[in-house]
Amino acid sequence: MIALVKYNAGNLSSVRNALSRLGCECLISDDASILQRADKVIFPGVGEASSAMRSLRNAGLDRTIPSLIQPTLGICLGLQLMCQRSEEGNTDGLGLFDTEVKRFPSRDIVPHMGWNNLSHMEGSLFQDIQIQDDVYFVHSYYAEPCDQTVALGEYIVPFSASLQKDNFYATQFHPEKSGPVGEQILKNFLEL
Repeated sequence: MIALVKYNAGNLSSVRNALSRLGCECLISDDASILQRADKVIFPGVGEASSAMRSLRNAGLDRTIPSLIQPTLGICLGLQLMCQRSEEGNTDGLGLFDTEVKRFPSRDIVPHMGWNNLSHMEGSLFQDIQIQDDVYFVHSYYAEPCDQTVALGEYIVPFSASLQKDNFYATQFHPEKSGPVGEQILKNFLEL
């Protein structure tokens, strides 16, 4: 079973539709026992960090997500909330990745929105993905590169386009909106 974390900040229908195209059914839940029993967990997000963390805390998911032992994929805001801290709302995150989330310098056009390629890709999420393949981003905040960075993006500054530590994976881009390239990345996650 694939579980999608429900916490009032996820782009759940887009992710569910992408999984459906891959022939996978999923369950949307904020029940800790369901998330803990799932084969894989996807933690998508669109929205603002402090209100999203408040929703996670209110549901007890701020304790559940870090305790998961199965492959768990954070997407966009999900990646940012898996980091130590975010400048957005001066928010403490889940602390799964050893980096902080910063706002892009405001002198340039923010948010970073559109198609961009990745560099320095490594790890199982990027099997069969080429350096010239583009993925879709929409974000005003970015995770600084760190030891857990497994793919870099660049917009004004280099940033962590993907992070991985133990069973936790995350993408700043939206694989569910990234066409065939994103579907391959989701397929790679599902095959972990």
